[in-house]
Amino acid sequence: MHLVQFELSSGERRVGVVEDGLVREVQDARTVRDLALAAIEAGSTLAQQVQTLGLGISHDYAQLLAKLRILPPLDHPDPAHLLVSGTGLTHLGSASARDKMHQQAGDEAAMTDTMRIFKWGVEGGKPAAGQAGVQPEWFYKGDGSIVVRPGQPFPLPPFAEDAGEEPEMAGLYIIGHDGKPYRLGFAVGNEFSDHVMERKNYLYLAHSKLRSCSYGPELRVGELPQHLAGTSRILRDGEVLWQNEFLSGEANMCHSLANLEYHHFKYSQFLRPGDVHIHFFGTATLSFADGIRTKPGDVFEISQAEFGAPLVNGIAPVAAAFEPDSIGTL
Repeated sequence: MHLVQFELSSGERRVGVVEDGLVREVQDARTVRDLALAAIEAGSTLAQQVQTLGLGISHDYAQLLAKLRILPPLDHPDPAHLLVSGTGLTHLGSASARDKMHQQAGDEAAMTDTMRIFKWGVEGGKPAAGQAGVQPEWFYKGDGSIVVRPGQPFPLPPFAEDAGEEPEMAGLYIIGHDGKPYRLGFAVGNEFSDHVMERKNYLYLAHSKLRSCSYGPELRVGELPQHLAGTSRILRDGEVLWQNEFLSGEANMCHSLANLEYHHFKYSQFLRPGDVHIHFFGTATLSFADGIRTKPGDVFEISQAEFGAPLVNGIAPVAAAFEPDSIGTL
């Protein structure tokens, strides 16, 4: 089952199921978050909750996308209660990168910190059921205010040195009133980072991640397939500037999803009832690695057949939100 959130021409919100090019309204559902909380209270799954409510009128999916009425597939009415985070060095990447890692395996002191954490993940990122494996790299990205709806451009602040895509799978979660995290499903995501800044020094990783992001347009309910092969593409003036395959799913990862989820939700501050979490699982495919430098007007298109319609976002410069020496004094 694939769910979307969308707006009517009046601005009213609806939840819909994607079927054969149509979006069928879920009866009496206004947000996926409310739908999920109701499912938790009823002791049912998200799909069962949809079936209980039933489906109503249909809308043309392509028109909803074209008119930018599709919203992120999970959000929160108070953006401060949506946390966006992620994990890095989780995917196996190219064979050459793995070969390099194995060649250095006997001399850990000669490794970079990046290769050392990657090696730890290969060796201990997929523990036995019920066990905690090695913890991954983790980063904070922002709250709900940084989320860009499908079809809209990423804001490019004046201090940004790069506007780079990161095609990833994202896990979508809600914390139940029992304080337990529940996974609704997964969505295609563009984690969007500043790779020029990150390359200067790995300690700038935290700065490089404080950018916008997008995910969707569809929430795929259920488990993540073991192997996923999608396409990441950049368009400039309507022509393909760059494209490449990106792989995901546990078959292409050095960490299990359960291990990544444990090392996020083990922190009690992430277990506040009613909160929403969007967690990016990492990627091994970047146009930046191929020497591509994007610019305003370029368009990112991330497609994954098992997740429905592609995720499309552009780039648009924005004015500075804050200037040096402009702190107010009380």
